[in-house]
Amino acid sequence: MMSMIDSVYFSDSNNPSKEKEEDGEVCIANISPLERQKRLRFGILQFIFTLFVLGVLIALHLNPLWRLPLLLLFWAAGVGYFQARDKT
Repeated sequence: MMSMIDSVYFSDSNNPSKEKEEDGEVCIANISPLERQKRLRFGILQFIFTLFVLGVLIALHLNPLWRLPLLLLFWAAGVGYFQARDKT
């Protein structure tokens, strides 16, 4: 029984799609440089805005639970930055 499982498990070792993964395919950008610049600018401005709001919430000594929605703003800033960096 063990040899049958091993043969099924290792039978896919000559799959051509795995060879492509090992060689490393080149990623082609699907957005223009202008669009990348827009996304980078959005990510940076969103990050600065979120830090400003965080500073205001801390300065006003509000309940820390009010900071929780800032995760969405930080997430949006990160998405903009990483989309520009990865050219997607």
